[in-house]
Amino acid sequence: MTTSKPRVLVLGSGFGAFSFIKKIDTDYFDVTVVSPRNHFIFTPLLPSTTVGTIEFRSIIEPIRGARKNLSYYEAFAIGLNPEERIVRCRGAQESTEFTIGYDALVIAVGGTVNTFGIPGVRKHALFLKEVSDARAIRQRIIECFERASQPTISTEERKRLLHFVVIGGGPTGVEFAAEMHDFLVEDLKRLYPNCADELRISLFEAGDALLSSFDATLSAYTAKLFRRQNIEVHTGALVTSVDEKHITLDDGKEIPSGLVVWSTGIAPTEFVVALDLPKDNAQRLLTDDYLLIQGSTTIVALGDCANVAERNLPATSQVAQQQGHYLARALKRRFTNKPVRPFAYRHYGMLAYVGSNRALADLAGVKGKGFSTWLFWRSAYLTKLVSRKNKLLVIFDWFKAMVFGRDISRF
Repeated sequence: MTTSKPRVLVLGSGFGAFSFIKKIDTDYFDVTVVSPRNHFIFTPLLPSTTVGTIEFRSIIEPIRGARKNLSYYEAFAIGLNPEERIVRCRGAQESTEFTIGYDALVIAVGGTVNTFGIPGVRKHALFLKEVSDARAIRQRIIECFERASQPTISTEERKRLLHFVVIGGGPTGVEFAAEMHDFLVEDLKRLYPNCADELRISLFEAGDALLSSFDATLSAYTAKLFRRQNIEVHTGALVTSVDEKHITLDDGKEIPSGLVVWSTGIAPTEFVVALDLPKDNAQRLLTDDYLLIQGSTTIVALGDCANVAERNLPATSQVAQQQGHYLARALKRRFTNKPVRPFAYRHYGMLAYVGSNRALADLAGVKGKGFSTWLFWRSAYLTKLVSRKNKLLVIFDWFKAMVFGRDISRF
């Protein structure tokens, strides 16, 4: 179907793309979204889904229902022709290829997990970027406990199965370890009385401290709290390989493990790496202060796949969300020949859950920690959820977990 409206093609369904979609004027623009994932994920609460504190569907929102007059294709972007303004795509399920034209292209494909080329990571470790990842972790946790409960299991094998290893001391790794601790204290000890006391949670961080992007006092508080919760913290620990039943450190020590969760940073997607567009040393797309790709007037990039004017903004959801909101306004002004202001990022601070109903808040002028900060953490994330449906579901999940405990069914 032809249209006289300017065609905007959006690649991606993360924070940057979704915030853009929610704000763009679909009466003025003909908007098409291409992404292999047909939903948006509120990733700050993704660690909570790994243990059943929150259910998976409570933090996702379908792309098709995001706005009226919106077209969506479940597909991968695999090529770009800037001269002809065409993107080549491949269906996520049928693998058939097709092309889509555009007047403005929004690249918001995010990033992928950075394994640093370490052997065995992709084969034997689990990541935490998608709902499917969280579900796989949840399944593995229950599997390890069920296997450890078998009467024929050896003591050595039971200890291996019940050793959960987290690689990466950033917010995702820390929050998963915290959620795992709560799961143990509040549910697993009651449900698996014969082996829950043997559970070990170990967190390995290559740097000198956990949560290095947070204030040093909050980082130290987290390490101290984790040790009090019997979460083993290993800083300055470099993992050199991951096997089916153990990890290996740079000093040659082998650590038996039943579950390895890998959370060590972001790498560019294959699509971005293959693009013949200006990029920085980390293979992020270089844009100007208006989020336009350097040298282009029709292609913009935002979120984790982009570097704005080489300012190296943090790869966080609030950066991508602000860029999406800005771009929706700026694009309308550009197409109606109105002046456009450059993008200005406003840092609101960072939050992290650290277990036992305690959280951190690294805000401008305020460095909060403890129970009251946990209440603030919950209320802040609740207000950030994208729909009333999600808000109600998350509140219900929190209440259900508190009253009835977490579900340990494996299916």
